[in-house]
Amino acid sequence: MTDFKKPAEAPIWKVILAFGIIYIVWGSTYYYIQEAVKGFPPFILGMLRFLIAGGLMMSWAIYRKEKPFQLSYILPAAVCGFLLLNVGNGSVIWIEQSVASGIVAVMLSSGPLWFVLFDYPKWKSNFTNGYIITGLLIGFAGIVLLFWEHIQQQQALSQEIPILTLFLLLLAPASWSMGSLYSKYKTGKTPATVNISWQMIVAGLIFVPATFIHNEWTGFNWSTISGASWFALWYLVIMGSIIGFSAFVWLLSVRPAAQVSTNAYVNPVVAVLIGVFIGNEHVSATQIIGLLVVLGSVALINVGSNRGK
Repeated sequence: MTDFKKPAEAPIWKVILAFGIIYIVWGSTYYYIQEAVKGFPPFILGMLRFLIAGGLMMSWAIYRKEKPFQLSYILPAAVCGFLLLNVGNGSVIWIEQSVASGIVAVMLSSGPLWFVLFDYPKWKSNFTNGYIITGLLIGFAGIVLLFWEHIQQQQALSQEIPILTLFLLLLAPASWSMGSLYSKYKTGKTPATVNISWQMIVAGLIFVPATFIHNEWTGFNWSTISGASWFALWYLVIMGSIIGFSAFVWLLSVRPAAQVSTNAYVNPVVAVLIGVFIGNEHVSATQIIGLLVVLGSVALINVGSNRGK
């Protein structure tokens, strides 16, 4: 899934498979991140995840003789990696240390709205497409319903969220959208494996100073990390980063950005279902309604994206 093609040339089975990966695999990473941070401090986890994944993909690119060490390849990928993985993912890592996951999930679900707002070349088709606009608004409402009870519990138990945290809650999905669109429009001439590997390597390197700023190495002991945390790390490396991120970047090259961004609606749904079936968590009637609303919104956006091509 590393050869970029024009939309008309992308096999439908490959598109469906890629969407399945970013919907289901990325939805499952919520669970595995929780398992991984039981053993790894968050920024050390981010550093290891992206350096290992990026290093493995870079090795594959070198094996394929794709000449990855060209400045014209490195600079655009570095911009994407910083926006997507450092600002986007890094902000979430920092926020989740003090804010309930339900509130974070709701704020991150604004991602598809940012996609449409920032996708200037598609403004005319997106803003005149009733299916897409309606789907985006309904999808956001569905996520609110899905996590409504979690939000109420957080409001009852915690203090007011600091201004800086609120800013980062808005910045994370906005940065992810900007990085995704930059990747879509500015890295098309870069071999996909090279582009993705540099994005992750740059992100991993930027996480290195963050581990020292947050004093994560103080008291950190490799020997105390459980087998479950090691397994979670490797799941995030292989499934979440190498396979999932590759599928996402490829989809951006062959499908409308608004359609690809629907993973921000589906991932929390998958995370809730995994919590029910694996973690034996309770699911309420409100959550079920939210789940159905989200799935309906994704169907609307897909219909609108197909009509607007």
